[in-house]
Amino acid sequence: MRPTVARTAAVFLGLSLFVTAIVAQEGRVDAITGARLRAHLEFVAHDLLEGRDTPSRGLDIAANYIATQLKLWGLEPAGDAGTYFQKIVLERPALDPNGSTLTYDGKTSAYGDGFVSTTSGGSGEGGLVFVGHGYSIPELGIDPYAKVEVRGKILIVLQGMPPGVAFRDIATRKYPNALRPAEAAEKYGAIGIVQLPTESNAQNWENLKAQTLRQSGVRMRGSSARPMPTLTLAPALADSLLQGEKSPYSELIKVTEPAVEPEPFALTETKRISFRVAVNANEMTTQNVVAICRGSDPRLSAEYVAIGAHYDHVGMSSTGDGDRIFNGADDDGSGTVAVLEMAHAFAVGPKPKRSILFVWHAGEERGLWGSRYFVDNPTVPIESIVAQLNIDMIGRSKRPGDENPRNARLTDANSIYIVGSYKLSKDLGDICKQTNERLYNLNFDYHYDAPNDPENIYGRSDHYNYALKGIPIAFFFDGVHEDYHRPTDHADKIDYAKVEKVTRTIYATAFTIATSPTRPRLDGKPGGG
Repeated sequence: MRPTVARTAAVFLGLSLFVTAIVAQEGRVDAITGARLRAHLEFVAHDLLEGRDTPSRGLDIAANYIATQLKLWGLEPAGDAGTYFQKIVLERPALDPNGSTLTYDGKTSAYGDGFVSTTSGGSGEGGLVFVGHGYSIPELGIDPYAKVEVRGKILIVLQGMPPGVAFRDIATRKYPNALRPAEAAEKYGAIGIVQLPTESNAQNWENLKAQTLRQSGVRMRGSSARPMPTLTLAPALADSLLQGEKSPYSELIKVTEPAVEPEPFALTETKRISFRVAVNANEMTTQNVVAICRGSDPRLSAEYVAIGAHYDHVGMSSTGDGDRIFNGADDDGSGTVAVLEMAHAFAVGPKPKRSILFVWHAGEERGLWGSRYFVDNPTVPIESIVAQLNIDMIGRSKRPGDENPRNARLTDANSIYIVGSYKLSKDLGDICKQTNERLYNLNFDYHYDAPNDPENIYGRSDHYNYALKGIPIAFFFDGVHEDYHRPTDHADKIDYAKVEKVTRTIYATAFTIATSPTRPRLDGKPGGG
């Protein structure tokens, strides 16, 4: 039976009212499609961009691609001087051996004779204090700085890690209050660090000297911590320095069973060292990409919901055969294009009351550089950011029957980890949960919110720097998988249907926060600890 004209009109009217209601509540979720996401990602993760290292030509190409899309869609530039780019100054330091010296007991050693050094330049003169491996880890009762005064002194440290502690534990912030030797030196007022040589150093001193002169690396200029001069003594000088002290050099470098962290002690007051490490630094730059979709409310448009991802990856391998380009399609090409398509959806859809701030961070893989720089140098008032939604790897799915142990924590096609949404604000956690239930009802996995998570996923992406400023955050993550940080992280392995659903869910969450009459209340400690 054919419907009547009246009935047809009623159906269309009902459908129109339903769509209008959905748009009013969720915004233009339909503008985000797997096809559009794929089109962006096939460029962002292309070999042409050479793995998007920070800094690199490939990363600059990605930044310009993002900015071009934003300009086409009419998004407001929110970088420096009316551009989409927030410039970050970096430097590549190189040792100057001719200008570097160390003096002890009236004798001055040239570089490579009595010492070698990292590229953290500086000079100083002072007394000496031995502090074990130099780490402070209160969670494990390791805190040599509680037992000796180091202000104005030079620290003597053993190389390596304290017994029972892995470098990964520190790198992943398993112990949130832990301080590396350079961080502890800065905090407690020491002026330099002198490392005791290992037995391997002693046997291969000339090789070590050559390696230090070939050091290459990049660091962010103007970071909160000043570079801490860190020298390694030649074995003969280390032996002379510790003669007559509580523990001689030969005993300190022995491996004991069971291994224990040695007790700290101050050296004889008359023993002093003066040093100068000369470093020449070549300046270079990278950039965050920043844009705004201005809100509709005259008052609330001065507040922002921040959405972010890191658009860098780890670049290229300098050695090896075969594929040497780390394309980073999932990490974090998936987040990069998700934020890009959310920007497009906000540009073409209804405008919420609050403004939306989009930030593509550089240097996440180098140590959360871009987000750290942004929160320390925000292009909008930092207190006006009501929440930050971070997207870092949302593109991979575990297939049924996959028993690969490297995919053990990978989420399936209808699941995603959400990390930290309740740590600083119950309001934000509830909004994330309720929005998801209204839309696709994905399986939100809170596994990484465990307070003693050994991987410390919460502290390993850009949202963490926003959380340290007291901004409620939510981090969306698919889980580590077999192609993580490998040249095989390619765009053809992405589950675009999943990326579409997750991106739409995050977009709707941001839209909900931006239309709420009140901002999410902060009821947790800054940082979320």
